[in-house]
Amino acid sequence: MIDALDLKLMQALQLDGRAPFSRIADVLGVSDQTVARRFRRLRSSVGLRVLGITDEARLGRTNWIVRLQCTPDGAEQLGSALARRPDTSYVGLLSGGTEVICAMRPRTSQERDELLLARLQRTPRVISVSAHCVLRYFYGGPVGWLNKINALDADQEAALRLPPADPSAAPPDLDSLDEALLTMLHRDGRTPLTELQAATGQTESVVKRRLTRLQSSGILYFYVQHTHELLGNDVRATLWLTVAPASLAAVGRALSSHPEVRFAAATTGRAGVFAATLHRDTGALYTYLSDKIGALDGIQSVEPALIVRQVKQLSYESPSR
Repeated sequence: MIDALDLKLMQALQLDGRAPFSRIADVLGVSDQTVARRFRRLRSSVGLRVLGITDEARLGRTNWIVRLQCTPDGAEQLGSALARRPDTSYVGLLSGGTEVICAMRPRTSQERDELLLARLQRTPRVISVSAHCVLRYFYGGPVGWLNKINALDADQEAALRLPPADPSAAPPDLDSLDEALLTMLHRDGRTPLTELQAATGQTESVVKRRLTRLQSSGILYFYVQHTHELLGNDVRATLWLTVAPASLAAVGRALSSHPEVRFAAATTGRAGVFAATLHRDTGALYTYLSDKIGALDGIQSVEPALIVRQVKQLSYESPSR
């Protein structure tokens, strides 16, 4: 069972993924050993992992949301193949078992074209491919869904929240040391400094300085990955919203404030807005669509679909492991 202290710890890690257990314990009013023990238990019970994520937009790269219609026998295999790729995240199988949705982060236009225009088009059992470029994030990225659970009080949040990155500052050019650090932190955002030093051959002061630079520039942020079922959200849905252009900003602000929304963005394509949501059950999803989505001005239509299985959530481990 997940209790109030577990939720406080999860939200604390979302605010500062590398915060020492001693600092978190001090803010929460418990011992270091209690925080460490709860962290280990959450790793096994809800798959808790802190991951270092690169904000591709800060590096001038574009993110994509791709929908793939498949034959009934092809979705599982395609989802697993996409999940193994380092340039994909949030791979899911949608209701009906004939559609795969994934977020894609190609580093170059060549990588994008190789996947979207060549490889997927030639993949057996793929019937159609629809790619949507992310134009503006309304919610998601550095602002994780755990910020909405309100487990911490205002003083605790203030004590743990890191200073925000300056969006107007030009991001630094990345070198091989930066890339090595980002790769290691993506596998485990809480990798100790000693391991980062040993892997890169740098001193502690150099590694600390690089980490500070990557975080303060907004290139690096930390995300808490976990399963949602034990937090009371058995139903995960995707929503494609057709929105009048003049209402895009207002709809985006409204979606970002909804506790059900874990991700929302404006995209290219007929719909224009994509959102991923969490709900207690299908009845709660219906109420959300009728009461909250239905009350927003400018929404012309909505296409909901249930995620029947999430294959990848930022990181992927083969089921055989």
